[in-house]
Amino acid sequence: TVPLPSGFRGLTLDLPDTDPRVQRIVKGFEPEQISVSLSSSHDSVWISWITGEFQIGYSIKPLNPKSVASVVRYGKLRFPLSHRATGYSLVYNQLYPFEGLQNYSSGIIHHVRLTGLKPDTLYYYRCGDPSISAMSNIHHFKTMPASGSRSYPKRIALVGDLGLTYNTTSTVSHLARNNPDLIVLVGDVSYANLYLTNGTGSDCYSCNFSHTPIHETYQPRWDYWGRFMQPVVSKVPFMVVEGNHELEEQAENKTFMSYSSRFAFPSVESGSSSTFYYSFNAGGIHFIMLGAYIAYEKSGKHILLTISVVLVHAYERSNRVYNYSLDPCGPVYVTVGDGGNREKMATAHADEPGNCPDPSTTPDPIMGGFCAFNFTSGPAAGKFCWDHQPDYSAYRESSFGHGILEVKNETHALWTWHRNQDMYKKAGDQIYIVRQPHKCPFKPKTSVGSRKHNRSLPGVSSALL
Repeated sequence: TVPLPSGFRGLTLDLPDTDPRVQRIVKGFEPEQISVSLSSSHDSVWISWITGEFQIGYSIKPLNPKSVASVVRYGKLRFPLSHRATGYSLVYNQLYPFEGLQNYSSGIIHHVRLTGLKPDTLYYYRCGDPSISAMSNIHHFKTMPASGSRSYPKRIALVGDLGLTYNTTSTVSHLARNNPDLIVLVGDVSYANLYLTNGTGSDCYSCNFSHTPIHETYQPRWDYWGRFMQPVVSKVPFMVVEGNHELEEQAENKTFMSYSSRFAFPSVESGSSSTFYYSFNAGGIHFIMLGAYIAYEKSGKHILLTISVVLVHAYERSNRVYNYSLDPCGPVYVTVGDGGNREKMATAHADEPGNCPDPSTTPDPIMGGFCAFNFTSGPAAGKFCWDHQPDYSAYRESSFGHGILEVKNETHALWTWHRNQDMYKKAGDQIYIVRQPHKCPFKPKTSVGSRKHNRSLPGVSSALL
């Protein structure tokens, strides 16, 4: 365990709505919050953006999504943009059935899928509605390499619990300086649910707002987050999966409305019926994005299992392990849970003396029951916590930062953890992860959404990263 330097604890303060990086600078129905996300393979991507202003108050009238077209002009040359694609648009609402809580209605959210793209190729694009002279500036993105055992994106950035704090700005700055080809966010995006509908925020909702009739959210924080992230995600493909902060309960027991509405997911293309799990290819890597809110279900030949992931606000890398025991053929688990969230870093470990909580103090009404159960196997069997740092834990520390995965070939991948307190290009933790097919044979199996995908490397799951 590497302790956090005392001089770097600092404060996790959110960016205020007066910060120029989160303010609305477009006019009328010009596009903002522009982003690129991948489809299931290299030959298509999604372009997403928002037009019109959100509304928040006690009496709101949603915008008509049909009033503004969803058009993308794109091509390999900046001039002319020879191709044209259209998509769909929507508006979502966050409504509360309690007096005194403000309701929210989003701007018009657009999603357009571009198809017929060439692999590993730079494309230019503009989005908006040309009929009302409301088009964006020209942006660009690069497609993924073609699926194959010898083609991989150079750098994949992985980050969790990003939020919109001053620590977030440091994380995103470091991440952008590493020139990633793809960004994967493994849950907890804007932390809008740390706010009341009147804009009052806290780093501990349950501590400060325990008497609210429902867990409120301040949805404009999503718009601030989208504006702040646009300079990066309008040119680097960005993939996200839900975390607990995206739950966002509202009237009629609706949840995850902002998450499911604001981002484009390759669910249909990958054979999924949900935004909570999907898959996609990035060159020879097959990503399986598994969220923590998947219901158990049997469907034909496929069985979907509930996967509960505990995301901690710290960094940890494991040794190769299987069933809590060291195994030379087991996977390497990496926790990246501190992109900059307002809830602060986790600096204490439950296995340290005096830190193990009483099981009765860990209720989890969302999952039903408690957030953890006694271990039933392995060295910690019968205990609620380990009493020492587990053997499978190779390296752990508290720090804000992000990770970079570089797949070098079919057997070697370089993992690097970049801490915000370090200088650019400096590694806080680094390891080559090596696959040894002669010692640990890998037998491909067909699974949901992967029937046609290349399986030269084991899948990378957001639940494990």
